[in-house]
Amino acid sequence: MNPLRRKLARAWAAIRPRTLVLSLAPLLLGSTLGALHTGRIAWAPLLTALLATVLIQSGTNLHNDAADFERGVDTPARSGPPRAAQQGWFSPRAIRRAALACFGLAFALGIYLALRGGWPIVLIGLASLAAGYLYTGGPRPIAYGPWGELFVWLFFGVIAVAGSDYLQTLRFRATPLLAGAALGLPAAAVLLLNNYRDLEGDRAAGRRTLVQLLGRPRARRLYAALLILPLVLMAATPALRPAALATAGLLPVAAWLILRLWRLPPGPGLNPLLAHTALYTLGLALLAVLGLLPA
Repeated sequence: MNPLRRKLARAWAAIRPRTLVLSLAPLLLGSTLGALHTGRIAWAPLLTALLATVLIQSGTNLHNDAADFERGVDTPARSGPPRAAQQGWFSPRAIRRAALACFGLAFALGIYLALRGGWPIVLIGLASLAAGYLYTGGPRPIAYGPWGELFVWLFFGVIAVAGSDYLQTLRFRATPLLAGAALGLPAAAVLLLNNYRDLEGDRAAGRRTLVQLLGRPRARRLYAALLILPLVLMAATPALRPAALATAGLLPVAAWLILRLWRLPPGPGLNPLLAHTALYTLGLALLAVLGLLPA
């Protein structure tokens, strides 16, 4: 591989493309709910929001890469996939500049979204940018305490689905909030599983994640709940029952994922399970959309 291609491949790996499905899933579900309500799809806000969300998540991932390396969390003993700073592909300073560029581009795109959606979108956008930076930045990073899963549930579930619906309808509605609450649960399970794998390393680095507080046995039970509860929540919401019927087929998949977590030892062997949990979140969104579409 020539140097330019190697550098581009490493840059692509640095943004953690497998995690970007967590941005796609809520936008897909929220925009579908909005389009069904209005009877049409507003493509410009949808595509702009998608790009802005991907940029915010990429910036968050990059900032996390640099911050964890500088704080001594990402050591050679780390069990997760390779990180750019840890591997020496790029300097922490260069990675942080790339993160700020992602945040800056997302802010620029947010100007158009704010012109369409007004102050609610301004507040959502600024909160998303701040959360992306504060996840591993500032004196008390979100990722270094027990609130990371709540952060993911809120921003990759409730806010993302309801905000996407709002960009289509220009009003906040209860159904997208409930749909976002459901979809955010398996997204939170992705982070829970990441911290489950890294428990010992996080403890050595002084991180007090939710898994640290619960311990692995309780964390496994919480993981199971985060995969099953979205199906229950959709079934309990009258407007989402068609989606619940479509997503019921994921129950065997959820059982398979839960069983794998109980059987696999902590370590690198959990990395495929983490990717499959992210795909479960996307599958939940896709099947929910199919269930909601008129026959």
